[in-house]
Amino acid sequence: MDSTAPDTPRPLTGVRVLDVGNFLAGPYAAAMMGEFGAEVLKVEHPIGGDPMRRFGTPTNRPDATLKWLSESRNKKSVTIDLRQGEGVALFLRLVAKSDVLIENFRPGTMEEWGLTWEALSAANPRLVMLRVSGYGQTGPYRRRSGFAHIAQAFGGLNYLAGFPGETPVLPGTVPLGDYIASLYGAIGIMVALRHCDKTGRGQIIDVGIYEAIFRMMEEIASVYGVSGKIREREGSGSFVAAPHGHFRTRDDKWIAIACTTDKMFERLSIAMGQPQLSSSGLYGDQRTRLAARDTVNAIVIEWVGSMDRDEVLRLCLGEEVPVGKVNSIADIFEDEHFLARGNLAHIVDSELGDVVVPGVVPTLSATPGRITNLGPTLGNATDQVMRELLGLTAAELQRLRQQKII
Repeated sequence: MDSTAPDTPRPLTGVRVLDVGNFLAGPYAAAMMGEFGAEVLKVEHPIGGDPMRRFGTPTNRPDATLKWLSESRNKKSVTIDLRQGEGVALFLRLVAKSDVLIENFRPGTMEEWGLTWEALSAANPRLVMLRVSGYGQTGPYRRRSGFAHIAQAFGGLNYLAGFPGETPVLPGTVPLGDYIASLYGAIGIMVALRHCDKTGRGQIIDVGIYEAIFRMMEEIASVYGVSGKIREREGSGSFVAAPHGHFRTRDDKWIAIACTTDKMFERLSIAMGQPQLSSSGLYGDQRTRLAARDTVNAIVIEWVGSMDRDEVLRLCLGEEVPVGKVNSIADIFEDEHFLARGNLAHIVDSELGDVVVPGVVPTLSATPGRITNLGPTLGNATDQVMRELLGLTAAELQRLRQQKII
């Protein structure tokens, strides 16, 4: 995947998105839309811009960390101070010429600036507005600060992460809630744009980060509602299958094995050279295996630990056992499948040279997405947007800059 690849038709070409949020929850949806052709105008404060510019691993660019370069790709930066009345007026003029607005401030903040839904929809009745916040726009907790870690805890995910009886951990130490909320937001935008095509009317999409997490929590709500049973931490295993977890190999690497059916366990027992394990008299039945989960896992631990990772993988894959490496990022950079699928995109930055970022997901056969640029420098498109979209003169731009409105 390469930013210099021939530009193929992209389905969101002609859609303009105003991204006025900070960090990741919501703005990530804008970046994805940009990959598929939308023009994304990242509206930032003239002084400092989005704090994510300084969050993560620094680069030689003072206004860009590697996180910013990756997650703010395919955007143009426009600086406007929304705390000033004239800045709000400029922004409303941009709203009138846009299709989508994305924001992730604490509920009520936009309204405090005079950017109520009434004002926004009056400027553009077709506007689709995505609002992402920790707890959503309604409810008793709506004004609380929201971050992915807090939302993941509140939504029930962190309670399940870790080993039995030990401190719940933060899954993967990445802001899953921000990414997942943005994905739901992107779905909402697509649905709302479709509705707008039919009716000519826009609408608000309201996503609480915690509820994006909760929606993906499998059957825990149904189980508790029926039986009152609380699912607890299971470590690297699973209460519904055995063996199902992570196992250390002789060369001190890790593999994941997931035997969720009797047939899968039969294949594993053959790969292990111990086909008797899957007999009806031992562990061939799922309920029997689960009852003897510690014993079954101990057998697999011993077998995996007697060989290097490549040999375990060869034997398991030879019998079509569900197995995979527990990859570090170094493993990923060397893996032939990641390379073949274009999951590592090499983008050339004029200042930093070659920068590797995750590739575009999903892959579309007829209208694939592409990465046109990494996270922009602060205000790199302010003059262009103000001149071409709003018709401002050079003198007006100079005055706005002197007053720090842009």
